[in-house]
Formats: sequence, structure tokens, C-alpha cells
Amino acid sequence: TKSLASYEQQVFELVNKERAKRGLTPLIWSDTLGYVARLKSQDMVNNRYFSHQSPKYGSPFTMMEHFGLSFSAAGENIAYGQSTASEVMNTWMNSAGHRANILSASYTHIGVGVAKAANGTLYWTQEFIKPY
Repeated sequence: TKSLASYEQQVFELVNKERAKRGLTPLIWSDTLGYVARLKSQDMVNNRYFSHQSPKYGSPFTMMEHFGLSFSAAGENIAYGQSTASEVMNTWMNSAGHRANILSASYTHIGVGVAKAANGTLYWTQEFIKPY
């Protein structure tokens, strides 16, 4: 089975491939955002929820600030149940709101986090920001 880190890397590459197709600047990987994204995915697994609002960390914005990030723009995409990076990217790209985050010119940095539930279900998170 693929490592979760390799899934995260693949999603990151696919995001920049979609952006490149449209002449958009590639997003820069942020280790802190990657950490937050992975924690968010794990939090959804641990607390059995699927929402932008975490019972533990609050909104994505509050969560990012909690880990020392400051930003003028931020967004989050979440998904679960997809078994590959291309599958989750197809899901997101076929949804207007999620696609808008992936293709936004407002963001400069991204982190991707994947967590696996006991039953094998994968939870996927993308965090986007434009830092101050």
C-alpha cells in the first residue's frame, strides 16, 4: 500500500498540474500547512465527523492561527472515501467550490494531509493560504 505521505505529495503535484494548465502560478508547499492538514484529517477520523468545523480546533482559520500561521486569505478542502490522489482530485475538480480553492489566484501556499480510519477509509484535507 502507498504511504500517506506519497498520497499527499501526489495531490500537491496534481494541484500544480491543474494550475499550470490554466497559466496559474504553482502553489508552494508549506510544512506547517501540511502538518495542520494531516492533523485535520486525523481529527476527523478520531472524532468521527466530516466538517470544516472541528470539535477540537474550531474553524480551519482558528486552527491555522493556533499553529502560528497568519494569512490574508485561507481556504480548506476536505473529502473522504476516495482511494487515490487522482480520485480525490477529480472529486474536488468536479465541485465548483473546491475547484475554486485549487485554482484560486489568492493563495500562494498549500499543505495536504491524509489520514486512514481503522476501516481503511482515507480522509483528505487541503489547506490553502496567502501568508502576511
